[in-house]
Amino acid sequence: MLRLYTLPVPCSLLPMNNVNCQNPQLIDWWRNAIIYQVYPRSFYDSNGDGIGDIPGIIAHLDYITALGVDAIWLCPLFESPMDDFGYDVTDMYTIDPDFGTLEDFDQLLADAHNLGLKVIIDQVWNHTSDQHPWFLESRQSRDNPKADWYVWADPQADGSPPNNWLSVFLGKSAWVWAPQREQFYFYDFLEFQPKLNLHNPQVVDAIFKCATFWLERGVDGFRLDAVNFLIHDPKLQDNPPRPEDASPPDGILSANPLAKQLFHNQICDAQNYQLLQQIRQHVDCYEAITLGEVTLSEDAIAISSDYVTGSERLHLVYNSALFFQNPFSATQMRQTLERIEHHFSSGGNCWIAGNHDYRRLKSRWTGKDAQGNPYPEEFYHAIAAMLLSLPGAFCLYQGDELGLTDAEIPEDIPAQQMQDSFGQALYPDIPGRDASRTPMPWQADAANAGFTEAKQPWLPIPEEHIPYAVDRQHKDSNSLLNTWRRLLHWRKQQPALIQGETKILQTEEPILAFIRDGEQQRLLCLFNWSDVPTHYDLSDYPDIKAVADSGFTADRQGDTLKLPAYGVFFGEII
Repeated sequence: MLRLYTLPVPCSLLPMNNVNCQNPQLIDWWRNAIIYQVYPRSFYDSNGDGIGDIPGIIAHLDYITALGVDAIWLCPLFESPMDDFGYDVTDMYTIDPDFGTLEDFDQLLADAHNLGLKVIIDQVWNHTSDQHPWFLESRQSRDNPKADWYVWADPQADGSPPNNWLSVFLGKSAWVWAPQREQFYFYDFLEFQPKLNLHNPQVVDAIFKCATFWLERGVDGFRLDAVNFLIHDPKLQDNPPRPEDASPPDGILSANPLAKQLFHNQICDAQNYQLLQQIRQHVDCYEAITLGEVTLSEDAIAISSDYVTGSERLHLVYNSALFFQNPFSATQMRQTLERIEHHFSSGGNCWIAGNHDYRRLKSRWTGKDAQGNPYPEEFYHAIAAMLLSLPGAFCLYQGDELGLTDAEIPEDIPAQQMQDSFGQALYPDIPGRDASRTPMPWQADAANAGFTEAKQPWLPIPEEHIPYAVDRQHKDSNSLLNTWRRLLHWRKQQPALIQGETKILQTEEPILAFIRDGEQQRLLCLFNWSDVPTHYDLSDYPDIKAVADSGFTADRQGDTLKLPAYGVFFGEII
């Protein structure tokens, strides 16, 4: 077992009747938290079955601790047929045997807390597996105790589905005929994920009982999957057509049938906010937090900000703000930051640049320099510095700190060799999500890069990932991994980055500039997003002093600062 990492880390509906919520002690560690996302299936396999597991996470908590993050977010660990790798739950109270036992989870929770790490777990409240006992009972008849626990509807007069709602994954009707009831059931994503009817108070109560189970075990919060999909229009009205001059939602290609509709009735229903208030009230009783995912919405930044407005909705939310196209530019980033500052004026934003559902950070911005070459490694070091100096929280997806790229999925691979059901359903037009879910490479010279002792891991480890293995980067002080470590620990020592307001400066390409302004520190943050050196006038800040230990250097001559290609400067304004 690889045990290398010993760097110190500063520790930094109505509620259920059995919960005493009179004076919950609210905490705000989350506002600027760095959250490390763990995809358990691909983190580390402890028992040689080719699948990562909870003991594997425990075995490498020292690695996570050494990074300098505040919390870990665990993707679903619950019992599941794994048709969507845990996002199709059959028992919300049970750890799936692929990952271990409830005792393993308790040990992970205890060990993480002893190391000063918070633990956030995924909660999938929009749907279940079609093998969940709730659904099996609901499907039997129209008058059983759980008949109304899912979204059921009669066909139209001609036998067609009840309305024009589409699966946001598949682009076809989101209704499946169930002969047992002679009705259709609704699903948002994949056919084996029937949607829970959260208009039914019994369903909400059941969800909250599950939440209480994990909160009382000591988890520090929930990541809420597809939170803008929780509540649908109870009248099941058609989605209206999208105006011809309107852009499709983030993540939807214009050729996708979804691009022809506005999702005004299928998702983002106004009643969502009432449910969010009940969720917030419940978790506040346990001093826990909520991190919501807002996805495939008409205006991801504006809509997601509504989910954290005030102190009665979610604590944090992430969106597709950084999912803009290549090449990366200072102008585009400045405009994005301006929109975030406008809509998230009271906080609550959590940045992401890649995760298990999207492209990896390094594959998101591949870019081209002036000579037509891909971005050099220096670019990704600068990206790390920028992401850790932005206001709000940030989710770092496992492997992005290593600079892993999306795996290349061969165009001629048989669909049955793909693991992702989304990719299988849309093969060969869409490669699916296998590319960003490949296992962590721990040891460059070990079989399967040290991830597993099995002959084959559940997904192959790309050859191009081997040079980026943890053991090689650990020994290289200039590696991207050590840049992330250095910056994460350095960030904790900069009061302006933890609590400071943000003032965005108007600069021309290729410079991005902003000031993080706090009571104890004012910090000028400068970034050169070009492959040639550039200059910045510091005459407005005559007494500015470069902040030590960030790992970045720039040449200053009087009031002129020379930033190298993809250079970074952090200066304390006196």
